[in-house]
Amino acid sequence: MLRSIAQSALLLLTVLVFALQPAVAQKKAGEDVAVVVNPSTPVTEMSLAEVRKVFLGDRQYWNSSMPVVLLVRAPVAREREVVLRTIYQMGESQFKQYWVAKIFRSEVVSAPKIVYSEDMTKELLSAIPGGIAFLAAKDVGPELRVVKVDGKLPGEPGYPLH
Repeated sequence: MLRSIAQSALLLLTVLVFALQPAVAQKKAGEDVAVVVNPSTPVTEMSLAEVRKVFLGDRQYWNSSMPVVLLVRAPVAREREVVLRTIYQMGESQFKQYWVAKIFRSEVVSAPKIVYSEDMTKELLSAIPGGIAFLAAKDVGPELRVVKVDGKLPGEPGYPLH
């Protein structure tokens, strides 16, 4: 009798695990961080290496008449944590030192613009041609363009930013 109860419990646990897997997959897709640009920005797809080059300030123009304008969330935003870990491969203090050094060496005119909310990110990105930022994929509206990274959109298997 104890054995049949244990088998029943194991069966129930197995059923629950398989039943919950789609919910876990959907949650993960909702946690992806999208690379978003102003719709006038001439880019629809980039490799992760290209995204990194842009956010490191190594690529400063989309074309001869459109500068890259970096918008980065303020500290404690989840998107910033993902960007620092995945794109910059730095901690918070290294990130700040990196931009101070880059400005000091006259490699860039300014550090990325710091934005304090999703709404502020969307508003500025919509208004600034050449703007690029990160947003939680679930929060991207139709006024912005999501850039494919390594041929993938947020939520697709193999998407690198989560």
